[in-house]
Amino acid sequence: MSRISRRKAFLSTAGVAAAPSLMAAPAAEASPSPSVYTKLGVTPFINCTATYTINGGAPMLPEVKRAMEEASNWAVNLDELMEKAGARIATLLGGEAAMVAAGCAAALCHATAACIAGGDPEKMKRLPDSSGMRNEVLIARQSRNDYDHAYRTAGGRLVEFDTPEEFHAALGHRTAAVVVLGTGEAKGKLRLEQIAEAAHKAGVPVIVDAAAELPTKPNPYLSRGADLVAYSGGKILRGPQSAGVLLGRKDLIKAAWSNSAPHHAYGRAMKVSKEEIVGMVTALESFTSTRDLQAEYRMWESWYKQISDEITKIDGVKTRPIGPAGASPFPVLEVSWDSNKIGILGEEVHEKLLNGSPRIMSHAGGESTSFVIRAVAMRPDQVPHVARRLSEVFRAAPKGPVNTGGSPSTSDLTGVWEVELKFASGSANHSLTFDPPKGKPGALRGLHIGQSARNRFRGALKGNQVVIQSQLQLEGMHVTYRFSGNVQGDTISGDLSLGEFGNGVFSAKRAS
Repeated sequence: MSRISRRKAFLSTAGVAAAPSLMAAPAAEASPSPSVYTKLGVTPFINCTATYTINGGAPMLPEVKRAMEEASNWAVNLDELMEKAGARIATLLGGEAAMVAAGCAAALCHATAACIAGGDPEKMKRLPDSSGMRNEVLIARQSRNDYDHAYRTAGGRLVEFDTPEEFHAALGHRTAAVVVLGTGEAKGKLRLEQIAEAAHKAGVPVIVDAAAELPTKPNPYLSRGADLVAYSGGKILRGPQSAGVLLGRKDLIKAAWSNSAPHHAYGRAMKVSKEEIVGMVTALESFTSTRDLQAEYRMWESWYKQISDEITKIDGVKTRPIGPAGASPFPVLEVSWDSNKIGILGEEVHEKLLNGSPRIMSHAGGESTSFVIRAVAMRPDQVPHVARRLSEVFRAAPKGPVNTGGSPSTSDLTGVWEVELKFASGSANHSLTFDPPKGKPGALRGLHIGQSARNRFRGALKGNQVVIQSQLQLEGMHVTYRFSGNVQGDTISGDLSLGEFGNGVFSAKRAS
């Protein structure tokens, strides 16, 4: 999560009474049946992580679901629908034109294709092969992130810059676009206005990724010189989870739509349905007219108070309300505990919450002793369950300092180890170089070298059990590795966790 500044103390829960319609809507859907999942053998959970796609995202508004169901009953031409829907969205959000895409990442793909191929059918058919075209996409170091793939997959060749001198040197006849991450722009050495001014002089458009942000009017990026800005539709807007919006310059929006499905060009695989288009328009109409975000904030804060009142009865547990700020439009509740009084770490809290009844998905993890609760995906009837389950986990935890278990090993892993990683499909060879032991007994430090990146790792050795955490940086992206195994002489073997990419196994042997 991006760091969020602290907000003033909770607003009075009496403010919730001012929004009876807001309370009535979720209450009316308080106990929907999970049978569509359970008959498949999948057990749903209470989602305290809000809008994470992997956890289902934010729930759609009731009016969005009704609109999508109604849209499903009729056949329409998607070109005609998108023209009218885009015009309506542009009116609501303030821009020359707009289109609905299959998520914000898809919107960025289509924007990049528009900047590289325009509306030229021959170029569109060739993408992502952009050889011979203007295909360089300039990006500030502070804007790099895992969504860089959106620009690459459309044929863009990323060129990173940091200083103003590097930016102006890179801007040239090969440049197709300059892309900016909304939350990264302020951290860079050039402001958006400076980037846009130079780019426009060179005839180059500027794209902003504002996925999780509020699309306020006037638009904070278009008004500062950006040509296109992309938003997620399934986060704070609470539209279709698999939809997004691209807003901005009319000619580029037309080209982006031409490059997307249902047209047989690069973006054909990123289909957006008539139901999603109508659902997205409905969500934006609600956002700009009837939704009262302040009332929603007060409601969520009253839930946090209910949770806080219960769990802070436990000695060592503290909570802190953090209000919406910057690009994170949600108030959250920070939960923390004193590990000298409550002997449990985040990863165990996460496991106990997820494997208990009811299941709860949380941000707790790793060796941390704090995490945040984000309520946008919760229902009122779930709040007492969250308070109760947290209380149970903390009360059942061992008293006193965290017990890491086992005794320090006498094994010395110092030196180079050749490691074979086996994935669900395929394998790779890496190496781990362990530093000589020093500091805390059993603490491990060293160098992890992968196929295309290297970085320092940390870990622990207790008895013959070894755990190693490593993160390899790949340009603006990263891959996380967790090795958990047994040491037997000059070999180590065990399980490999790859975070969002699943699990595998590994085996290592000491190099001669």
